[in-house]
Amino acid sequence: MSFEYAPLIEKFGYLATFVGTLLEGETLLILSGLAAHRGYLDIRTVVLVGAVGGALGDFGLFLVGRRYREHFVQRFPRLRPGFERVRQMIERYPNATIFGVRFMYGLRLVGPMAIGSTRISLLHFAAVNMLGAVTWSACWATAGYVLGRAAERLLSDVSRYEGYLIVGLLVVGAIVALVLRWRHRTGS
Repeated sequence: MSFEYAPLIEKFGYLATFVGTLLEGETLLILSGLAAHRGYLDIRTVVLVGAVGGALGDFGLFLVGRRYREHFVQRFPRLRPGFERVRQMIERYPNATIFGVRFMYGLRLVGPMAIGSTRISLLHFAAVNMLGAVTWSACWATAGYVLGRAAERLLSDVSRYEGYLIVGLLVVGAIVALVLRWRHRTGS
């Protein structure tokens, strides 16, 4: 690649990680972990920033669920199945649901809103959610770090290919996000 991206990653990497993890974030955490492996970012800081971004995003969604409850699902009926699924899970396994909802496919955004619509206290949610956010962030950032290590072993000169790898991961992440969004809108 002809452009020099290292200064951009060092300057904006943590900010991008934080913003990306407010709502989704797995792709950004993997890329940030990869950047940490290459020495552009610190892996502990990536995990911390990712956890704070993920927890704050979920906290905001919890407050949306608390404020709008059923009104939100009435306005967006395609969210009802996930909303109801999380509400059923929270009745049986409140702590496990709060902790694990971010790991469940299709429930990352609707899950905290559904939990907010229940009787779970704000403090209880915040405490368990933060533990889940730290675990989630550590898992994905570590995956990126390990990916960097594996790529380094596979490629004799990873620095020659890392720009392509980062761009490739971004493109794949964007395509997956678009396909998931399209499938969600069409109900497929």
